[in-house]
Amino acid sequence: MVPTQIPTAPITMKTNPLLSFPERHAHSVLSLAAVVLLSACASLAPSGADLPDTSLPTAWSAPGGNITQGASVTVLAQWWQRFDDPALTELVTQALQANTSVRSAQAALLQARAQRDVQQAGLGPSLGSSGSAQRSRSGDNSPTNRFQAGFDASWEPDVFGGNRSAVNASEADTRAAETSLAGVQVSLAAEVAVTYIELRSLQTRLAIARSNLAAQTETLQITRWRVQAGLASSLDLEQAVAASEQTAAQLPSLQTGIAQALSGLAVLTGQAPGTLEAALQSGLTAPAPIPQASADLALAFPADTLRQRPDVRTAEHRVSAALARVSQADAARYPSFRLGGSLGLSALTLGALSNGASLASSLLASVSVPLFDGGAAVGRVRAQEAALEQARASYQGTVLSALKDVEDALVSLQGNQERLVRLRAASGAAANAELLARQRYESGLIDFRAVLDTQRTLLSTQDSVAATQAVLSADLVRLYKSLGGGWIPEGGGSAGATTTPGTPATLR
Repeated sequence: MVPTQIPTAPITMKTNPLLSFPERHAHSVLSLAAVVLLSACASLAPSGADLPDTSLPTAWSAPGGNITQGASVTVLAQWWQRFDDPALTELVTQALQANTSVRSAQAALLQARAQRDVQQAGLGPSLGSSGSAQRSRSGDNSPTNRFQAGFDASWEPDVFGGNRSAVNASEADTRAAETSLAGVQVSLAAEVAVTYIELRSLQTRLAIARSNLAAQTETLQITRWRVQAGLASSLDLEQAVAASEQTAAQLPSLQTGIAQALSGLAVLTGQAPGTLEAALQSGLTAPAPIPQASADLALAFPADTLRQRPDVRTAEHRVSAALARVSQADAARYPSFRLGGSLGLSALTLGALSNGASLASSLLASVSVPLFDGGAAVGRVRAQEAALEQARASYQGTVLSALKDVEDALVSLQGNQERLVRLRAASGAAANAELLARQRYESGLIDFRAVLDTQRTLLSTQDSVAATQAVLSADLVRLYKSLGGGWIPEGGGSAGATTTPGTPATLR
């Protein structure tokens, strides 16, 4: 059994003045016995569980992860604002309020709180009232009436802490429902941000493809003029047509991706597909930029920050709930006590109930002692102990998975940062090469194959720059998510400094 601390305040039981001396004496004995049992068994219910020893590193092992540590976890609560994009902030805010998954998690939280209140109510006494009317007749006698009204009360002293353990388990389940709601919100904010970044990337790539198509169309027209003048061959013309058509073939695919991203954002924000097209569809020549943010803040958090992730907190509360259920099952092996009583009035007429009615009262104290159940009680304890071990293993697995998420995001972030630098340099060189090639081709200094090669290289590098910018921003979003950004833990003034359940940022 797991020790706990249960208040051992003396139990005061009022005696009924209508009881005889032996009855009052027995009543006092029962009260004294209850006090002694509470004092002797105060250490039988659980006080809380020590979580499995899951060591966290003092710094990240991924490249670029060992940066200044000590930033406050509260700045992670609304990380999407660091992208400085009003549209992104509005979408995330709307999704956190209207998304169906959030509403479902909120309902689950209300259900857990109600179940906790039901368990809490079982700790106190219950009181009920009743009334009856009876009319009877025996043989040739005149019919008689009888009216009764009274109160019934009962109470089950929680001597061995079983009921308190059930309340503790319900409280832990409620805490887990709170952090589960926070986990839904954290995942939702990241999904909205990644989808929005993908939308802006596709719009930028579409603008790049259209710009390159316009340049290739201009080159195609020049080639037609040169063929008519006998300065170029039909082979050059066919190659120019093939290049422009190949670029034009990319447009429908990009437009399809944009439409799908718009529909995805609408559903994430609790709206029907098609409702966001007017607000987020960019113009043909000036698409909205891909959201960008500095990675320095995300890299400033120590590994211990992971303890404030909602899924880690949820796993922690599951361990507490499982431990409480072990104590609850163990308490069922010991005797249970119950006190009950009734007080009522009985009269032959309804009016006599208020004046002249006879008074009836009773008091009952009972004890139930399990003697033989074939080992069922012990088996229930073992089953709950196994469930506790599962919860502890799940907690360890959640922490390790959280570490992997951060390390993977850091590695991807570092690699894509280096890749973007190289691609930007290549894109600048390709733009210069394409401009020089067109000028020399128009002057008749080079053949058309050189123009084709430079145009294809320019389109490829510009498209890769836009795609990598989006991937880099998405990596940063995933890093914020893996650090547990998107909610505010209670007392979360410094990274990893608290292990108490927190509150989702949007519910604060």
